[in-house]
Amino acid sequence: MNHLFTGAPRPADDTRGSRLDAAGDLVRRTLAQHGLLPGTSGQGAAPQAPHGVQGTIARALAQAGLGGAPAAPADPIPDGAVLRTDTFTGQSGSRDCLTYIPASAARGVTGVVMMLHGCTQNPQDFAKGTGMNALAETHRFVVVYPAQARGANAQSCWNWFSKGDQRRDRGEPEILAIIARAAMAEHGVTRDRTFVAGLSAGAAMAVILGETYPDIFAAVGAHSGLPFGAASDVASAFAAMSGQGAEQTPPSGTSDLRTIVFHGTADTTVHPSNGAAIARGAGRHGPDLTVSTDDAGQAGGRRYRRNVTADADGTPLTEHWVVEGLGHAWSGGRPGGSHTDAAGPDASAQMVRFFLDPARPAT
Repeated sequence: MNHLFTGAPRPADDTRGSRLDAAGDLVRRTLAQHGLLPGTSGQGAAPQAPHGVQGTIARALAQAGLGGAPAAPADPIPDGAVLRTDTFTGQSGSRDCLTYIPASAARGVTGVVMMLHGCTQNPQDFAKGTGMNALAETHRFVVVYPAQARGANAQSCWNWFSKGDQRRDRGEPEILAIIARAAMAEHGVTRDRTFVAGLSAGAAMAVILGETYPDIFAAVGAHSGLPFGAASDVASAFAAMSGQGAEQTPPSGTSDLRTIVFHGTADTTVHPSNGAAIARGAGRHGPDLTVSTDDAGQAGGRRYRRNVTADADGTPLTEHWVVEGLGHAWSGGRPGGSHTDAAGPDASAQMVRFFLDPARPAT
């Protein structure tokens, strides 16, 4: 990304500084008009923020991606389970990672699931809100929760909108691939049992990982996220989040990258059209002969619509869940986690089913 340095002293009559401050104000007003800043309803001025274009954009983008404060740490782990933090380093830098190994893994590990948190979240918060550790105990898979570094993004967002973080062997995808490979090697898990999922900025990065590392991940789960190549800088990120992004053809061309998508109809932070775009992008990888079905139902007090595209054997290639009334939050989330909504289908359970047992119908 391009870095703007605005901290150098300037003369009192420097008009360039005034233009930079004006640009920052414009960013805030534009976000406010689109309802992308906390505390705004699409009308009026945005809350005041410190001057400086770089700081303004970083905070505004993070708040638009997923604002708020992290919740309490994750729940205590059961006897026999392991919860540890490691640091992984690649050519592109280092990241910490929280790993959960369930007590049930003593009977054999069934898979590895990488979970990518949203902006302002951390691994403990994300684990608590999604309830993925409890599902790991039931289904005997290992969960890895990479942590975005504050030095890479001030609000802990994965940099899905940066060109340098959308390529294989570059940037954040390179580091995350190292984490996934390490977990696979430690537990003897093959590619067909390795998966990645995320929320918001984490979902956008999960889609990027699926496209850039189809040799590592067999399936992707994207909740309230954005499609591959939706943005290449800050301006295009704002456009994509408002539903005006340009779709790009994913580069991998794989034929078996399965994808499950969740998005709420009331999401005013990342427009629901982005969920549909993710599903379309995944569908391009599928075989020529597929069967598409639509159904509807109710779960957790909310209605949903679901489109499933399956191969000739009936194995789902894509599932696109549209949850009525859900905002920018994890559907069926657990209490205590940030950016979760207890109502609606259990996104965590449905993703695990789709990952580990795709032939089993959704319940």
